[in-house]
Amino acid sequence: MGLTINLPSDSDDELPPSKQSYNVSIDQDESMSSGDDEPSSAKRRRLNFAIPGQTVTTDSQWMRGHGTFNTPASVAITATLAGNVVVTNKLLSVSPMRARYTPEIGDLVVGRIVEVGKSQWRVDVSAPLLAKLPLSSINLPGGILRRRTTADELQMRHYFQEGDLLVAEVQSVGGSDGVATLHTRSLKYGKLRNGLFLAVQGTGGGGGVVRSRRQVFTISAGVTGSDTSQVDVILGVNGYIWLSKHVEQDESKAGGISISNLDDAVGKEIYSSQNDDITEDTRREIAWVAECIRVMAQHGTRVDEDAVVKAYGVVVDWNQGRMDDGDNIMPVEVRKRIVDAVLH
Repeated sequence: MGLTINLPSDSDDELPPSKQSYNVSIDQDESMSSGDDEPSSAKRRRLNFAIPGQTVTTDSQWMRGHGTFNTPASVAITATLAGNVVVTNKLLSVSPMRARYTPEIGDLVVGRIVEVGKSQWRVDVSAPLLAKLPLSSINLPGGILRRRTTADELQMRHYFQEGDLLVAEVQSVGGSDGVATLHTRSLKYGKLRNGLFLAVQGTGGGGGVVRSRRQVFTISAGVTGSDTSQVDVILGVNGYIWLSKHVEQDESKAGGISISNLDDAVGKEIYSSQNDDITEDTRREIAWVAECIRVMAQHGTRVDEDAVVKAYGVVVDWNQGRMDDGDNIMPVEVRKRIVDAVLH
């Protein structure tokens, strides 16, 4: 049976919000079309979305970018990906609707340890290649500033082992292969405990975590009403999300950490794999926040702090207005309200 692909609608207003294009509008440029007798609506339609093998333009004034190609014998630019056509000055590129994460220096990512190698860990960060976490790029309990020895290499599984989750920062990206090198040389990073892991797909032109926004924040309890049931949220740029029990930091340490006493602040407990006692109210709050993010991911909306807070506010209002009948399944109308609140 053949595959039929329907062209998008002439107007973005007729598309669902998750499928609308967000690229730069260039309706005023009529040279993108291969024929001058083509209506302007068809020209806009060609600009908004492209499928593999589709000719984006035949005008020689445009340069090809990522997701496109052309042959030396022709000036026609052809799409190699399915996604939105993005225009940057005279450069045309196609942003895929779904894509693997492309590491950039300074990104906050959540990853999972896949392999323990010689003096480094291999970490899955949803990139095309596994990232590297060198032994020299982590804090060691009681000896943060000393040189790493063979004894430290033998004890690497005491710090991270296969399956462990961690939050780290991209320190560098390899020039030839694009492999990311991570580091956890800050008290904000390290092993993750006491929480729930989520993966949000669509880091291309669709949904995904918004870059350049605050990615670590705390949500106050609203469903259970408990003052102690706060949830820490870590939004990894790579689409991996961590929700956990809120842990208050020691003010005596947080206010007086320096190079001289940094060793004392890094104890063995930071590499412990034992979860703390989590109350039922806290677990319920984590579950509701996770469900809000799942609803947002299913509808292709972007995930950031404001969106998560708005979605959680809808759940709080819904729980306050219903009878406590023990049914914790989110109705369809509440899911629609979440999407409306996030998009507006």
